[in-house]
Amino acid sequence: MSQASTLTQLHIGLGSFHRAHQAVYMQNLHEQGDTRWQIIGGNIRPDMLDTVAALKSQHGAYTLETVSPAGEHVYQYIECIKQIVDYDPQLEGLTAVAVDPNTRIISFTVTEAGYYLDANNDLDETFADLRSDLSGKTCSTLYGAMALLLEARRQLDAGAVTLMNCDNLRSNGTRFYAGFQQFLERQGKTELLAWVRANTRAPNGMVDRITPRPTPDVRERVLAATGRDDPAALMGESFIQWVLEDDFIAGRPEWEKAGVEMVEDVTPYEEAKIRLLNATHSCVAWAGTLRGYYFIHEDCTDPDVVQLAYDYVTNDAIPCLDTPEHPCPLDLAKYRDVVLERFANPNIQDANPRVVMDTYAKIPSMILPTIRDCLAAGRSAASVSMLPALFLAFLQRQQRGEIPYEYHDQSMTAESARTICTSDDPVKAYVAERLLFDDIAGDERLLAEMRGAYERVQQFIEKKR
Repeated sequence: MSQASTLTQLHIGLGSFHRAHQAVYMQNLHEQGDTRWQIIGGNIRPDMLDTVAALKSQHGAYTLETVSPAGEHVYQYIECIKQIVDYDPQLEGLTAVAVDPNTRIISFTVTEAGYYLDANNDLDETFADLRSDLSGKTCSTLYGAMALLLEARRQLDAGAVTLMNCDNLRSNGTRFYAGFQQFLERQGKTELLAWVRANTRAPNGMVDRITPRPTPDVRERVLAATGRDDPAALMGESFIQWVLEDDFIAGRPEWEKAGVEMVEDVTPYEEAKIRLLNATHSCVAWAGTLRGYYFIHEDCTDPDVVQLAYDYVTNDAIPCLDTPEHPCPLDLAKYRDVVLERFANPNIQDANPRVVMDTYAKIPSMILPTIRDCLAAGRSAASVSMLPALFLAFLQRQQRGEIPYEYHDQSMTAESARTICTSDDPVKAYVAERLLFDDIAGDERLLAEMRGAYERVQQFIEKKR
């Protein structure tokens, strides 16, 4: 098939996860001989400039190293990203791709904090960059960027397009779509909003692969194994999974031939992943940091850390997800054990700083649902309460400058952290924070659970292994 008829997936967010996950599935199709689709990628913020420059110099190609728990290293050369778009504040390069009628999918990975949504899927305008985009002054958020791209596409009558969320967010397509429509409503863009409703879809998807930030030794191993000196090389675990709702308005690659699970409803898969993997990942990273470790696999050599994670899943998460009324189709105990095995992989070198970042977005999405379920059922929430209690202890040390790495959090405000950590009753101030606990902030039952959990966390920190 000629280049002119090649269909395009425009991807926003050229970070490690996209290149180690979604791009792999497209590459696998190419290696099977199906080159009907390509990826064109770029960023909506001036991020990762060195990596983007390296990718551009290599015409979008790079090497992916995957490592199994047994230590097997595999190297794959990814060439399905056929064009790298330079960043510019007006997003002219991305717009040129978005208005091409052959662009049928616009996908994105902007992290959990990039959606500015509360638990009711309402836009939270406390964020300055979102307010700036709403005013039309900038287009640095996903919503502002998407409004710009789709308005240009609408005006040129370039046809329908699927908006595919690839972020680690519950009901990711639905939540993005709700936030985006609110954004357009608040901007008063009624014509564009009507066009979006008629000409786009936003399928939900569950994505999974542990992908650490690349370190210089990845480049060295790639050079030794392949002979390629690749400054854009990256690595990830051997495990990979993508479960995706089959709801595309303008066609899609035959991803099922490359290992994607195309389903009608991703809910059971994403709930298992978010509660048993993502929440557990944060638990291990907070606890490990408080015990003085840096890497996730080091955390998992500590039986006390592993026990915290195991108890959370076994005592609280699984009973919420697998009930007589709503039995789970997955073997959750097996899923738990596989997750802990993956975390213990010493070859991944995944670091606590990467996993703990953006906790102010993660607690409401990953942990609060289990707390709510436990309280609603009248059950103890002792094990799940340990997770936010760990973060409170982490936050107190971070505010005192006692965390041995820089903590990044797009949603945490300096005022919130200061109010909690300077309070005469930090547990009460913490539980009252709506950014973290939303509609149950200040709940007396939650406060009681958190007081007990916080005491146990202090005992955990003080205990010598």
